[in-house]
Amino acid sequence: MADQLRYDHLSCYGSERLKTPNIDALAARGTRFTNCYVQGPVCGPSRMSTYTGRYVASHGATWNFVPIAVNTPTMGDHLRQAGLRVAVVGKTHIVGDRPGMNRLGIDPASQAGILLDQGGFEPYARDDGALPDKKLELQDTAYNQYLKSLGYAARNAWHDFANSALGPDGEVLSGWQMRNARQPARVSDAHSETAWTTDRAIDFMREQGDAPWCLHVSYIKPHWPYIVSEPYHAMYGADDVRDAIRSDAERDNAHPVLAAFREHAESLAFSRDDVRDTVIPTYMGLVKQLDDHLGRLIQGLKDLGQDQETLIVFTSDHGDLLGDHWLGEKEMFYETSVKVPLIIADPRAKVGHAGQVHVGLVEAIDLLPTFLDAVGQNPANEWLEGRSLLPQANGLPASQRDAVFSELDYAPYPASERLGLGPNDARATMVRTERWKYVRFEGFKSQLFDLDEDPNEMVDLGGDPSLSAVRSEMEAHISQWHARLHNRTGVTDEGIVALGKDRLKPGSVRIGEW
Repeated sequence: MADQLRYDHLSCYGSERLKTPNIDALAARGTRFTNCYVQGPVCGPSRMSTYTGRYVASHGATWNFVPIAVNTPTMGDHLRQAGLRVAVVGKTHIVGDRPGMNRLGIDPASQAGILLDQGGFEPYARDDGALPDKKLELQDTAYNQYLKSLGYAARNAWHDFANSALGPDGEVLSGWQMRNARQPARVSDAHSETAWTTDRAIDFMREQGDAPWCLHVSYIKPHWPYIVSEPYHAMYGADDVRDAIRSDAERDNAHPVLAAFREHAESLAFSRDDVRDTVIPTYMGLVKQLDDHLGRLIQGLKDLGQDQETLIVFTSDHGDLLGDHWLGEKEMFYETSVKVPLIIADPRAKVGHAGQVHVGLVEAIDLLPTFLDAVGQNPANEWLEGRSLLPQANGLPASQRDAVFSELDYAPYPASERLGLGPNDARATMVRTERWKYVRFEGFKSQLFDLDEDPNEMVDLGGDPSLSAVRSEMEAHISQWHARLHNRTGVTDEGIVALGKDRLKPGSVRIGEW
């Protein structure tokens, strides 16, 4: 999993200037999904959905640093039952439910407590990146310690070296400031976060021998700070930057929520061409660096003789708007934010299926059921709201989704305060069908886009009176989806049916008899 990677910045997804041969090679040996949607276009909620196989409305971790409840099983919990060692190298954004553990008397330092604190993953080499000094005051990170062990002399080597450049007078040019994006980071490529993550992943795989395992290799890049090591910092220039997907008309009578987000610092910055021409070449360099090290990772798997018995999945937790629709960051439900790359390479796929493309709608919550299917584990349907993609990945017939869903809690953002919203009022829900994308903003008018006629989502039809029937249909999709959420988690599907039959047995409670 990459962080904040746009699907359209991979050559197998149509990028012309930026070539990603290693990711392309993975697609050539597997199945490439062209319409995969995350369940929340923000790191935390998106990842919690992927890790739990549940929609944001079900797991409740609606924003970064919001924990999932201590009783919610995750990918690690499900797959360990199948006998796999389940670990993470890199980012998860998971926050442990310490109040829940305290209530149950679970020591966070115990084996069970560590797994709960890490969202079910064994923290082989966790690194969430984004290490400001304030966060470092609470806890150092494995990557920061690694840099210091190599002689990068700074308390916060993550910032001062891996995510900063060196000025002409020896000063540190911080990667937090996007004006410095074109400068080379102060670490060599071999010591970058992307290289370190790859090295640690290869170490993990080498240690496993013949034992079954699942490794979540979670790269922090191309997530900001936008700065990259030599030679990647200079591989691309302003001429390589795509035109932003936006128009002046979008800002005329703009939707109130969109207008509020466009006042954020990141949106104001990315609305400027000079900012885009400075930052996006570096973003492209970070993607190229990621592709090169993914090549190393896959070669490491081959060197271990395990490439023909390992299921490989490549995806992202969300995209990056980079100035599209006059917005920075990723929170809104535009395609370059909420749609992500997804490639599944299964060595067991039938002959002739390699390089296939699946155009049907799929969701990130489908990955956990896919993994359980791959290892022959029956899914816990009372928890899981996704469905296995293994049939599609193997070229077999499978039922198709008629709609996909994503959610946003924007209470923590300045836009919410600017709109005068309470902490439970700043909510939005997206539904996308084959043709239409509809966004319900609680308390505000809806958005509607015709993706057949307007694939770049430039014309909001939310107020078009001739499309009231379409909007009603999309509202019905949301209502039906919400009614089907798996909130009855204390008993299995089979168990609830059995409970109903038990009341008919002799000696049980009798109701309503004459």
